[in-house]
Amino acid sequence: MNILQWARKVQAIAQNGLQFTQDSFDRERYEQLQELVSTILTAETGITPGQLQGLWLGDEGYATPKVDVRGGVFDRDKVLLVRERSDGKWTLPGGWVDVGDSPAFAVEREIREESGYLAKAIKLAALLDRNNPAHGHPPSILHIYKLFFICERTGGTATLSNETDGVDFFPVTALPPLSTGRATQAQIERLYQHQLNRGLPTDFD
Repeated sequence: MNILQWARKVQAIAQNGLQFTQDSFDRERYEQLQELVSTILTAETGITPGQLQGLWLGDEGYATPKVDVRGGVFDRDKVLLVRERSDGKWTLPGGWVDVGDSPAFAVEREIREESGYLAKAIKLAALLDRNNPAHGHPPSILHIYKLFFICERTGGTATLSNETDGVDFFPVTALPPLSTGRATQAQIERLYQHQLNRGLPTDFD
C-alpha cells in the first residue's frame, strides 16, 4: 500500500468515526488522526496544508468516493476537448457531480459551462475507479469514481470559461497533450468505440 492509499484509508476511518461517535475523547482521537494524515502527506508529497484543507473541506458524514463525470461529444471521427487553465492540457469536458444533480444533468451542465456547446447525455459508456492502476491516472489523494457518457451536441457555440481557455474538436487518432488526471488517451479511444457501436455494454470496474 502506498502513502496515498494509506492516507485515504486513515482519513476515511477518522471521518467515519467523527460521524458516529458520541464520546468527546474518541472525537479528539479521530481529529488527531486527521491531523496526523495531513502532517505525513505534507511531509511526503509536498502537498500544502491549504491544499489538503481545500480537498477535504466540507466533506462530512460517512466517507464515500467522489463522483466525476466526463462527456464524449463526437463530430464524425473527432472528439470535443477543452483545455484546462489549471495545467494547460486538454481533456473531455466534465467535473464533479453537485449535490442534487443527476449524473446525466451534471455532464450536460459541465459541457455547456466548459465548452459553450449544448449536449444531451444518451449513454453511460463506462463507470471506472480512478484509483485502479490499470487506467493510468496519476496518483490522487481522493478516491474518485469516473462516469463517462456518450453525448450528442444539440446546439451552442465554442465559448471559453473561467476554467478553460481552449475548445476544439480533435481526431481521436491525433490527440493533443492530455490532462491525464481527468481523462486518458485509452479512455477517449474506448469512448469512441462506444460512439461507433452504441450497443456495447457499459464498461465498469
